[in-house]
Amino acid sequence: MATYSKPQVSILNGIVMGGGAGASVHGRFRVVTENTVFAMPETALGLFPDVGASYFLSRLPGFFGEYVGLIGARLDGAEMLACGLATHFVPSLKLSLLEEALCKVETSDPNAVSAIINEYSEQPFLKEDSVYHRMDVINKCFSRKAIEEILSSLEMEAMSKADNWISATIQTLKKASPTSLKIFLRLIREGRLLGVGPCLVCEYRIVCHVLKGHYSKDFFEGCRAILLDKDRKPKWEPSKLELLSDSDVDRYFSKLDDEEWEDLELLKALSSKLFIINCLEIKF
Repeated sequence: MATYSKPQVSILNGIVMGGGAGASVHGRFRVVTENTVFAMPETALGLFPDVGASYFLSRLPGFFGEYVGLIGARLDGAEMLACGLATHFVPSLKLSLLEEALCKVETSDPNAVSAIINEYSEQPFLKEDSVYHRMDVINKCFSRKAIEEILSSLEMEAMSKADNWISATIQTLKKASPTSLKIFLRLIREGRLLGVGPCLVCEYRIVCHVLKGHYSKDFFEGCRAILLDKDRKPKWEPSKLELLSDSDVDRYFSKLDDEEWEDLELLKALSSKLFIINCLEIKF
């Protein structure tokens, strides 16, 4: 999707999380509404933001991508537009008119498609308590080299002023899988220097290691605690950040030494006229 020559239009009118983001955010046009809720909550599940997240989150302003991916922060349509995850904001009441207009398009010219979407677009306002107003703190703290340093920086901020958002951010990080946090921080930093293809290949390799469960079974424990038993009390192993060394994280990035687990091979880019995805509460 990220390399299609045809202009893909993704309409995000509802909950768009995980795989739903992967099926939409890579498109050229991402249309959000007042109903849109975006998140990549995988670190709370013992996994990590994948489906190309190391590519598209690393392209967000400053270190906002680190914040969104590590915390699993929920963003609304206005915030998605502000940070670049979305290209247009269209009120949900106008979506049927937009879709009707797009279905009549007989050209693959992106400028023509953009002009049609622009006819129905509006400029939304960020809410007063939007996390996007906190970019100074996010850049200061989430630019650190290690998760431990990010936490330390946030705790220093919390000591200097009472702020519920900072406290909640600290608690969210402490509840997430230490392994997932360390994997994703390294992944997004490397992804910032890679194209989307290499990012997908790397993420696939890490997912294979996670599913094999040789180094950690956090993903299975996260599924148990969040999705099955729903006690929301996962027992991560290792349980603390300091118990994970750089070499422990390196293993997830290594090539699979198993004939039954092969690296991802990407298809060549396809071309056509126009591709429309209506992402109405896509959750994977």
